[in-house]
Amino acid sequence: MLNVSSNVKSPSPPQDLSGVVDVEQAEAALVEHYPRLVRLAYLVLPPSLGRNRRVLTAHALTQRALPRSRRSGDEEVIPVQRSGEGRGGDPGYAYVRLRVLRTALDAGLPLRRGAWPKRSQLPPLLPQVWGLRLFPRSGGADELALDQRLSALSGPARAAYVLRGLERIPDSDVHKVLAAVGVEEPGAALTEADGVEPAYDLLKSPEFDPCSLQARPTDLMRRRQHMKAAGIALVAVVVCGALLGLPGDGWGPDGAAAPAYAKNPAGQAALDPGQLTKVAAGTWKRSARADFSVWPARGALIGDDALLRRALAVWARPGESVQVSATPGTAAGAPPGPAQLLFAGEVDAARVVLLYDGLRIVRYAEPKDGTSGAALDFARVDGATSTEAGAVVVNRVDGNVRYLTAPWVDGVAVRDLLKPQGNADALKRDGEGVTEPFASPAQARSCTSWDALQLRDNTGVNRLSTDLGELVPAHLTAGRPQAPREATAANWSATACSLTDARSNGVRSVNSWQYARQLLPEANGAAAWICTRADTWRGDGGRALAQFQAAGAAAVAAKAEDSAACGGREPSVLAGVRWKSRAGTWYLLGGGSKDIVSVGAAGGSQTPGNTLSAPLERGARAGLTGRLASGKKVSTLR
Repeated sequence: MLNVSSNVKSPSPPQDLSGVVDVEQAEAALVEHYPRLVRLAYLVLPPSLGRNRRVLTAHALTQRALPRSRRSGDEEVIPVQRSGEGRGGDPGYAYVRLRVLRTALDAGLPLRRGAWPKRSQLPPLLPQVWGLRLFPRSGGADELALDQRLSALSGPARAAYVLRGLERIPDSDVHKVLAAVGVEEPGAALTEADGVEPAYDLLKSPEFDPCSLQARPTDLMRRRQHMKAAGIALVAVVVCGALLGLPGDGWGPDGAAAPAYAKNPAGQAALDPGQLTKVAAGTWKRSARADFSVWPARGALIGDDALLRRALAVWARPGESVQVSATPGTAAGAPPGPAQLLFAGEVDAARVVLLYDGLRIVRYAEPKDGTSGAALDFARVDGATSTEAGAVVVNRVDGNVRYLTAPWVDGVAVRDLLKPQGNADALKRDGEGVTEPFASPAQARSCTSWDALQLRDNTGVNRLSTDLGELVPAHLTAGRPQAPREATAANWSATACSLTDARSNGVRSVNSWQYARQLLPEANGAAAWICTRADTWRGDGGRALAQFQAAGAAAVAAKAEDSAACGGREPSVLAGVRWKSRAGTWYLLGGGSKDIVSVGAAGGSQTPGNTLSAPLERGARAGLTGRLASGKKVSTLR
């Protein structure tokens, strides 16, 4: 019987965190943990506010959490909190979290007649986004069900559930935190939270991430009516301002700067379709480079100057009706100079233009019957190799995806990673290199299949990539992080579904590595330890996930974000799980990479080797430590 749960590090001895917190200390904690604090506020805010207002309010409450002066004015006592995430000893973080939690709970209080509302009960003045509705990316059915269950809880109970699951602090400390923020009956809140089944890993999903957002326009018809009236008023203000500002030097915010692109040769050239670079068809065969810079210009509309001019103008100045998206860490600004044209043509029901400026791939798409509803997408691709520059998404529709392939790609196929013994299905391409559509796993709500793109280059090597919801597919590899090799479906059959955690994060490549095997106690067979690491184009933000696989089933043992573990710079990895044998005995199992020479339970002796199996009382929590041959200590992945 497989029954696995993530390991939690033993808490450090309590520290006295009471007293006054400096502005610098609170600001450092706010900057370092801003995404987590905003997620905390978003989860505690009442869902009745609506997703757009919850997002803006969560950011506003978090940004107002700093003290008003160099020392906190209220000098409140910060309760000791033991956090499984390693932040419990930081008084700055504890102080900011208290302020965020208090204001999020206040925002859920009903307005009372005759009483002044609190600032957090009113719509936020800042931040504001005009003309767009912002909301987190949609998750699966499990996230939706959890959101509905949390919406049925009171504010304090919702806060108790989130502190348990997101902050990983014990109930005794949750009780202290709730009391510190003014909850009258913390015990009742904890009891009410017990009514929701623990699904704490879902709290870290994109469904509840107000820092990774989707945008849609507001009511366009009503906005047009309002804009006409505002336009008339604006003209009057501009005329009056011009009269008041003359004679004399201009007093505009840009000072001596010229209007956008005016008399700026580079800016004007960037908007001129005639200045676009169009690489010849055979250039890549003679070039020392093999990346996007040697892709030829393709498509039936590469001579359509009107289309290209619209694409460049929208790139430089996207209007309110344009849906703009960019992968994390990708600048969405105007082109610095003339770009390179990769593709211009009709795909499905859209006209599509693909451009490259040496740093980014830019995709412009507009409907065939007009320009309303145009889209502009950015993806960072600096330093791409021939493998990573093998394909670019040209269109998505109805859950399917089409790619434009590199000129050195000789064959294209689709392979289901969950069926390693199955054959790859050949994928047809038109004369421009655009593939026929196939099902994309990027937005699938279930993981019954995972179709990956298989590209065969001109040397005959097959390389696997997968769509993670971005313009450039992520390259799949397997093996030791120091020397990964090209992956096969067999390498990913057990871990393909874990790729859902890497979606929409600007991922460049994902490596799957079976770093340990272990014989299970009581002759229960063998288990494998697998680490999956996703690296990004921007360098930071890498994610590592350790899985425990036994009896044909896999479970997540540990996760880490923005960590070097399990990668080329820091290949060492250690993870542990609680496991129940068929006879009903509980064990603490641990698995580490081969450079780990001993593993032991926290506070106990070290066992030689890179795996551990020790009896464990049910419900007990125990951490693991490992040591390298050099004597360096290795902690579990977190």
